[in-house]
Amino acid sequence: MAEAAAVDGYRISAPHGGAIRIPAHVDSVDDPYSGLVTLEQRRAYYASHGYIVIRKLLPARVCDAVRHAYEREVKPYPGHLYRQASANPERHVTTPQGHVLNSLLNIQDFDSRRFAEFRSTGLEVITCAPMRSAVEALLGEPGRLVQSMYFEGNPVTWAHQDTYYLDGEPLGSMTAAWIALEDIHPGAGRFYVYPGSHRIDMEKNGGDFDIAFHHDRYKSLIIEVIRKFGLECRAPALGKGDVLFWKSKTIHGSLATPEPMNSRSSITAHFIPASGRFMQYQTRARSMRLERVNGMDVHCPKNQARLVNRAVMAVEVGFPGAFRFAKRLAVKALTR
Repeated sequence: MAEAAAVDGYRISAPHGGAIRIPAHVDSVDDPYSGLVTLEQRRAYYASHGYIVIRKLLPARVCDAVRHAYEREVKPYPGHLYRQASANPERHVTTPQGHVLNSLLNIQDFDSRRFAEFRSTGLEVITCAPMRSAVEALLGEPGRLVQSMYFEGNPVTWAHQDTYYLDGEPLGSMTAAWIALEDIHPGAGRFYVYPGSHRIDMEKNGGDFDIAFHHDRYKSLIIEVIRKFGLECRAPALGKGDVLFWKSKTIHGSLATPEPMNSRSSITAHFIPASGRFMQYQTRARSMRLERVNGMDVHCPKNQARLVNRAVMAVEVGFPGAFRFAKRLAVKALTR
């Protein structure tokens, strides 16, 4: 059942142009995901559509714990933290309504001395038994966490595929999860997917579509593909504890925020099969710095508990222009 056809839908602009209707809330009678309860049903839906929503996968108390830790430890912090959009250390940027807009990168890298509760409760959300089981069911084997993010405000994410930036080996083997830590209002910047887009062959990262110097061409290509194939945009209603999983080649992003008074507290996590390598920009196999958390391997690339990583951050903060120029050249070299 196409959720966009909901009678009580919320009208909002679509990433590919025009307007769509998205469900304002979870319909207990017609919800297309509540009936997907067996492993076979979930795997089949995920394989066919490129995503799936698992209702109430996480208990509310786990979601509340990380939100409260964020409010106590992270939100009042005046210093620099790594951010999702830029991967650079930045101070908080807040909306007029007081929500942090520049989302956090890699909960697992937070210094456990300063942010102990946030790090532990965030990793509990990502690596708890229900998440481990769901990830293993979709991947066909245990997963490794390679990246995580924390959102409060909505930076509005353009339509894209994760594989262009990171993936498992073989390409397309990674799964990702968008975890609702509160009931997500339709005007707060809902997460969206384009079902079936994972089956469409697209240009790979590099050449005319490399991330370093031709990123806009890739972003335009995505919109062209959506229109060419007549793909449908879905932004499912997500309540606290619901989790949306999607494939690395599924086109997705976040919608606009017409009602910015509402937050969208959530965590995104990316998992690769434990037997495969971690790929960056579809060409580079990255080494991993693994820690074992709740029975899951977790990649901690810049763990701030380590002195060397704190020193690197200090250089990035002190000499941002030179550091970012060098990083851009490195990305260019990787995507040739």
